Amino acid sequence: MSSTIILLLMISPLIGFLVNGIFGKLTRKASGVIACAAILTSLVCSILLFSEVDNNVASGDSAYFDGSLYEWISAGELSVEIGVRIDSLTLVMLLVITGVGFFIHVYSIGYMHDDPGYTRYFAYLNLFVFAMLILVLANNYAMMFIGWEGVGLCSYLLIGFWYEKKSATDAGKKAFIVNRIGDFGFLLGMFTLFAAFGSFGFEKVFHDAEMGHYTKIFGENTLKIATLLLFVGAIGKSAQIPLYVWLPDAMEGPTPVSALIHAATMVTAGVYMIARSSVLFTIAETGVYVAWIGVLTALLAATMAITANDIKRVLAYSTVSQLGYMMVGVGVGAYVSGIFHLVTHAFFKGLMFLAAGSVMHAMSNELDMRKMGGLKSKLPITYWTFLAGALAIAGVPGLSGFWSKDEILHSAWDSGHHAVFFLGLVTAALTAFYMFRLIFVTFHGQSRVDPHVESHLHESPPVMWVPLVVLAVPSLFIGLVVGWGGHDSAFHHFLGDVFPATVHQEQPSSPLPFMLISTIVAFFGIISAYILYSKDSPKDEPENFPMELLTNKYYIDEIYDAVIVKPIKGISQYGLWRIVDVVIIDFLCVGGVSLLTRGTGGLLRYLQTGIVQSYILSMVIGIVLFLGYYLFVR
Repeated sequence: MSSTIILLLMISPLIGFLVNGIFGKLTRKASGVIACAAILTSLVCSILLFSEVDNNVASGDSAYFDGSLYEWISAGELSVEIGVRIDSLTLVMLLVITGVGFFIHVYSIGYMHDDPGYTRYFAYLNLFVFAMLILVLANNYAMMFIGWEGVGLCSYLLIGFWYEKKSATDAGKKAFIVNRIGDFGFLLGMFTLFAAFGSFGFEKVFHDAEMGHYTKIFGENTLKIATLLLFVGAIGKSAQIPLYVWLPDAMEGPTPVSALIHAATMVTAGVYMIARSSVLFTIAETGVYVAWIGVLTALLAATMAITANDIKRVLAYSTVSQLGYMMVGVGVGAYVSGIFHLVTHAFFKGLMFLAAGSVMHAMSNELDMRKMGGLKSKLPITYWTFLAGALAIAGVPGLSGFWSKDEILHSAWDSGHHAVFFLGLVTAALTAFYMFRLIFVTFHGQSRVDPHVESHLHESPPVMWVPLVVLAVPSLFIGLVVGWGGHDSAFHHFLGDVFPATVHQEQPSSPLPFMLISTIVAFFGIISAYILYSKDSPKDEPENFPMELLTNKYYIDEIYDAVIVKPIKGISQYGLWRIVDVVIIDFLCVGGVSLLTRGTGGLLRYLQTGIVQSYILSMVIGIVLFLGYYLFVR
């Protein structure tokens, strides 16, 4: 496998970041072209690598490459390499990151055209792609963690991109702090694996785990503890209960950022990490915890989305919900199905975020759907592409979301997780409902747009709508192309060698009943939304406790603020600052030492008068006292 292609794939976004970051005075056109060219180069390299691996498989050669570029850290038994692993799972992630990422970069040229931070924006965006590539190309947990932290940093920078707004800086800090909680779990899990296996490398860790050589730390529970700690990291990065609260607030960043980082790539890092560690999770049998956290997150976020009126917040809760679906897939052992949904979601959710940005562009950055309506005729391209994404995520038969979600539900049933299956069905119905609620309230019915804004309504420029059209095609049909055949599809065959086989993967039940059930559920949600929201104006939500609970997102943010944030701030302000810092450090340590030194010096200066007679008198007195002690006391 060509090392030149691999190196070029990795460093192209880094070069784009350095050029835009160092030469910040570049023209807008040059900044956009450099950033897009960097991602396009990585996309071409990804396609070349895919072709090479595909040819290797066809000729019967090795389907993957695992090698070290150089040794980074060497200390005693600790050896950390900068190395890459390229197999079918890596290639799927590379194509998603660079493919969706390229079109989002192109879209950003139009969306961010008048922003004063234009060059800085593209520098951050390129840096994010570089970090994401490091994460998925890594052949060991230490290098993966570098990319893991890198995407977290870029998320903080891009969420708080408009740092003049307090809400944006608060959202950036919230994302950073919440992710640090998850990252602490990831670190502990990583160190547990090193203590058990003496290596961070995937190859050695997975091989020794299969051989059972991992009991010297916590006995038979070593892998269970390690995988659960790794899952804590995934909970933070992939916005699962209880650490999902950062993602809805992350909508404060530019909309293309939401499309790339918070829909298509970064938030799927946790799902990818679990899939990459599938050997460990399968042996430890901790997938059941992953599945339950996933389905509960999916259901919780879906109920929040049905009452949200901010168009980006609806998509944000939808993202949290769909990430839960992916967790169900990898949790029940259907790793390929979970990654399949990751791929389809990247296209249709990225598309819908960009379409939402197109609506905002036309509506002078208005986000409240209640102030929209009747936009179908004004924004036809935006409408039809948004509809394509909504149909796909709703699970309409034949479209991409139908295939991937059906596989996850089918696998949940076959693996014996029947309760997870039924909760997943309820979530599927809610997904179709809230997505078409958004469609009907935003694009149909009577216009509720402010007259001044309505007079300037227009479709987005080609640099923005062309990426919408391009992304709409795979959003509709990629599931059919690669998912036809269910567990015997081309996608399953391509990824089959990466994951350990499970019973329900080898002997699945008939998919037809599940397809029928999924279809009924999807149309039930769509028809319900049509009945309630297709009229001239959206209905006011009834004022009762359940609806108030949903509107206020179960008061979870308020509970966190009261139980966690305020106590920590109180301890920090009154304990650490006023007592530890002011009293102990400033007064007793710094001030006390200075006062002691000053007082001691003040006393000693009376002895250092410079008068010889005084020194002689002191010596005589000292001699007399010494002789008196020696003669009479001793």
